[in-house]
Amino acid sequence: MTDTDHVVLLDDAGNPIGTAPKSTVHGADTALHLAFSCHVLNRDGQVLVTRRALAKRTWPGVWTNSFCGHPRPAEPVATAVHRHADSELGLVLSDLELALPLFRYRATDSAGIVEHEVCPVYTAYTDEEPRLNPREVMDARWVDPEDLAASLVATPWAFSPWLVLQAEHLHLFDGAEPRRWAS
Repeated sequence: MTDTDHVVLLDDAGNPIGTAPKSTVHGADTALHLAFSCHVLNRDGQVLVTRRALAKRTWPGVWTNSFCGHPRPAEPVATAVHRHADSELGLVLSDLELALPLFRYRATDSAGIVEHEVCPVYTAYTDEEPRLNPREVMDARWVDPEDLAASLVATPWAFSPWLVLQAEHLHLFDGAEPRRWAS
């Protein structure tokens, strides 16, 4: 993130209404804004989960989906997904697919910081191993979707709330094959 990064603010219907510096958006009364999440799979059908860096403003140190972020104003969301994959994990993605175009959530972390996002969810593939950007990610693991689903059910508090919700919508708890998550 640079000091000049901005996020797209949205009205309740999800329409753009302006921008704000990313550094000022997340607080106790976070405005609705545009974001995205991505779940990266490998050729073995494993999904990459990451642990957020301790310096992150929201949910520091929490395990989450492969990565997430915010598109810049006028930046296509798919372009932002590729940009973040590279900057956070050093990954080149293939087969990027929009799995949940209308995902939206609001959640408050233990410090009182609110996430309030319209957050399209993508799936993608890579054959690479991640190279972690320590400002963003402190750990990463390739896991079998069934094991992740079991962990999310047993200890949902150990994961980001958006991962828990997305897993339900992606039918991760149903044992669906990862290649069919976008269906």
